[in-house]
Amino acid sequence: MSADNIGVRLSERWIFRYVNVSVASGQLVCIIGGNGAGKSTCVKTLLGLIPLTEGKIDKQKSLTIGYVPQKLAITPILPMTVYRLLTLGNHRCARREIEHVLFVVGLEKLGNPLVTTLSGGEFQRLMLARAILRKPQLLVLDEPLQGVDIANTDILNDLILTIRDELQCGVLVVSHDIERVFQDADDVLVLVPHEHDEVKTDNPVWNRSR
Repeated sequence: MSADNIGVRLSERWIFRYVNVSVASGQLVCIIGGNGAGKSTCVKTLLGLIPLTEGKIDKQKSLTIGYVPQKLAITPILPMTVYRLLTLGNHRCARREIEHVLFVVGLEKLGNPLVTTLSGGEFQRLMLARAILRKPQLLVLDEPLQGVDIANTDILNDLILTIRDELQCGVLVVSHDIERVFQDADDVLVLVPHEHDEVKTDNPVWNRSR
């Protein structure tokens, strides 16, 4: 997947602009930036969830994508178990496939409790398991470390790298872990707030390739 000079304008305001990025198989690309820089909006735009204002996105029509959103609220009014969440939209998955992805993310001993009883770290691992259940060619993670304690941050980062290597999928991650970003990423996209300028100026986004 690649994007050329893309931008999104909402409510008379540019959320981000002049973004160029590409993610190839087996490649880890990270998006970083301060609050209000449009990181999540950029990810959703790349996925086709938000329409482009300008620019172009190229991706295969048959591209299989696994997506972990920044936030997913599970209401306790509608109880949902671990297995039920995993099979939503994946009804054809066999039980052994579900057990395998739970093993991959280290939740094989969890059982099938209500999702609302999970810790923040367990929930993020569960969402990662759901994302890889379809063996995606592109894995998109919007701040996957959100709600994860410091002790488990490195474990989850290493897990993402392991999944990339085993599936040989491209991985696009929004992250605040700057040290790991520059240690592990093949490419880094830095977004900065772009709240004004109708006139195109120097590109405020830079990429760093290893």
